[in-house]
Formats: sequence, C-alpha cells, structure tokens
Amino acid sequence: MKVSNSNERIHVLDNSSSVMSIVKDIVDSGLQEEAFYVLDIGDIVKKHQIWKDKLPRVEPYYAVKCNDSPTVIQVLAALGTGFDCASKVEINKVLSAGVDPTRIIFANPAKPASHIRHAAAVGVDITTVDNESELHKLKKLQPNVKVVLRIRCDAEVSQCPLGMKFGCDPITEAPNLLHLARMLNLEVVGISFHVGSGCQDPPVFHRAIRHARTLFDLAKEMDFKPYLLDIGGGFPGDRGTSIDKIADVVNNALDEYFDADDVHIIAEPGRFYVASAFTLATCIHSKRSVRNDKLSPNTITHNMYYINDGVYGSFNCILYDHQRVVPVPLKTGCGKMIPSSIWGPTCDGLDQVVENVLMHDLDLSDWIIFENMGAYTLPVASPFNGFPVPKVHVTADENVWLLLKDILPITEDQFVFGNTPDNLRLGLDIDGSKIDEWNNSSIDLSPSNIIDDPNNSSPFIYEYVEVEPIN
Repeated sequence: MKVSNSNERIHVLDNSSSVMSIVKDIVDSGLQEEAFYVLDIGDIVKKHQIWKDKLPRVEPYYAVKCNDSPTVIQVLAALGTGFDCASKVEINKVLSAGVDPTRIIFANPAKPASHIRHAAAVGVDITTVDNESELHKLKKLQPNVKVVLRIRCDAEVSQCPLGMKFGCDPITEAPNLLHLARMLNLEVVGISFHVGSGCQDPPVFHRAIRHARTLFDLAKEMDFKPYLLDIGGGFPGDRGTSIDKIADVVNNALDEYFDADDVHIIAEPGRFYVASAFTLATCIHSKRSVRNDKLSPNTITHNMYYINDGVYGSFNCILYDHQRVVPVPLKTGCGKMIPSSIWGPTCDGLDQVVENVLMHDLDLSDWIIFENMGAYTLPVASPFNGFPVPKVHVTADENVWLLLKDILPITEDQFVFGNTPDNLRLGLDIDGSKIDEWNNSSIDLSPSNIIDDPNNSSPFIYEYVEVEPIN
C-alpha cells in the first residue's frame, strides 16, 4: 500500500517522549494554530494485550463506528482482530486495509437492501437479525447468509443504552424468529447481544450469556447448528478504567454455559481500544471575563473561554455519547481558581464544551488538553460554520515500530523517524487545508530543512518606493 501524504505517516519517537511532551513540542513550535490530536498507537497495542490476557476465549471484532480512522483499522488488522461493521462504507474501509471478508460481521440488525446486496457481493456472509422483516429481506437478497440472532439484555447502567432500538426479547420473541428462520430455510449460526455501550453493570453479561445458552439449545432442537456467540460491546476504555470486573463475569459465565471448544466466542469492543489512545489539544482564541458582583465591580466572577473545537466537531461526544470531558490546561497555573466555562468556536449557543469548572486564569493562545477523546468523536465531527475537523498526528515508540513494521497491512514506509517537533512539523498545517504530498520518504528531517534559518538571506529582493496618493 502506497502512502501518499503525511496524514498516514506514523512518527516513531524515542522512549523519552510522551503524549504530553509531543503536544508541548508541537505547541512550542509555533506552527500549529488549529486544534489537533495526538494518536498513540502504542496505547492500542497495550489494550490488545490486555484483552488477550483478560478474555482469552473471546476474539475481539472492533466496532468500526467508534472510530473509523484508517490507521486504527490498519493497526488492529495487523494485530489480528476481526471487525464489526454497520454499513457498506464501513465494510469497504475494512476491506481496503486488506482484511479478509470472513473477519467481518455485518452487525446491524436493520440494513438497507443495497447494503445487503453489497455485503453479499464482497463476501461478507454473516449478519445479525432481530426481527421478522429482516429475515424475509435476507431470504430475498442474500439467501445463503449466516444469521446471528440478536437478543436484548440491557445493563442497568450504561453510557449509551441500545436496547430501545435493537434486540428481540430472548423469551417471547427469539423462539418465534428461530421458527421463522427454519421455515425460510435460513441458516442460524449463533446468538448475539449488546448490553449497552460503556456498561457499568458487569452482572448483566452473566444474564445475557445464560439466555444465549437457552437459545443455543433451542436452535439445536430445530436442527440448526449454532457455533457463534457474540457478546457485543460495553467495555470501558478511558485511561484509569479496567475491564477486570466484566472479564471475571464473562469468563465465569462462559465456563458455566459454554465450556465446550466447539463454540466461537467474539465481542464487539470499540471504546475499549481507542478511547485513551487519542488526546485532543485545543487553543483559546477568545476570552470573555464576566464581572457581575455589584459589591466588587472590578472582580472577575467567571471566565468564558472560546476554543477552536466544539460540539459540532470532536465534542459531539458530549451530545451523542453522553461523555464528560475534563479540561487540562497545558501550562501550570497559579493563584486563585476562577469559575470558568469553555465554549466551541461556532455561532451556536448550544456549542458549550464545559459548563462550569474551576480553573486558573488563562490567556489567549493558551492551550487546553482533553484526554480520552478517541471514541465517538472524529467519525461524527463536521466542519460546521467553516471550522476544520482537527488533524491527527500519529505516533509510536520504537518497540511498537519493531512489532508492527513487518505485519500487513502496516508497511515500513509508513513510519517516519526523529524526535519532535522536527518530524511532526512535516505534518503540520495551520489553515486546516491538505498538506503537501510526500515525494521522498528519506527526506532530511533536520530543522534547517523544515523551517527557514533566520540568518539566511532571503532569495527575494525588496525595494521600497514612494508613490503618489491614489485618487
């Protein structure tokens, strides 16, 4: 795969670098004005290692909708994950990374006809279903499809509940769908469920797996040969969170209900893999100080900071993913903490990022950092009001480079070597437009080739002349 521009490059840094040091180097370079991300693919690799250790029987099928970055897809493909796709565009993105269609599950229970035909044409032959009309649709459009029946089993607490839209009742509806699938001569190969994104109710997995076992047995009585159990998503991914409690429940339930080796168990983690891998840096471009204390009219009672990303961009996660973002000023403050709010750049009053937070006094051009910004942010971001979607700087340390450099679809020519800010400057753009394409991957990364030496004389000659006033 040929890499044509630096948006797709992975910057290899030495082990002394960290995400925050990279952010600081980019900011201090003076070349970046727009908001930007730093993606640490080493974080994704670590998450994969955690998954394999904590859930050894469960094969991850990454939920592409969570973050469809080509780099994320390529890294996960290199690590050997499968992929959960919800549309033909997502299927194409995964296939374009060289992933075999047998490693894709079309996990959308309500699919447009054109998407079903496309999946059949490219060899994606396994999909989820939770209603009668979808079974009839598949019989007509993709009769050889492998059906996974999706049941509903909602967590008591989750960041984004899904049961109100998807999943049939495991007791009253699922048996009828199995009977209909038998009548239509469709092949039912398994059971799936999704307890809700960002699950905070680990015991729900035990209940769902118990329901799945009952339906497996019923399907076998109907002469189906189910072999697939899909336990969906719901696994937390923010820095400092853990999947240990969920993993304990899942592992115990699997040992209790699915102890045989003839069942293939998969899951659909999304935020687990990418949430903490993306860090967003935003810049304060405007500030309004409010003074509403009548007894002390010169005292600032509240600061309003306007940054260059908002709810129509990366912070759509506040509206759609119920995320609570935490602002971290890049510079260390001192003195009194002042009640503050943070606002996005658009002209919409809805564009509020943080309603009320105590912060030291900040100035124009100061930077505010937001961690855990990899899940359900960039895929939904838009350039509303003309403000660009933030650029992503992709980084890795030398150990990650050694691990991935020879595993397709990652290729060695995707990596750039050299510490920040020199090599990252090649990927910077100030106005949000596309940057120049790479013509030579062995380009000299010395500072003199990136930023003009102020001691060098200009190749242009300027002459000042006086002119008459223009009438």
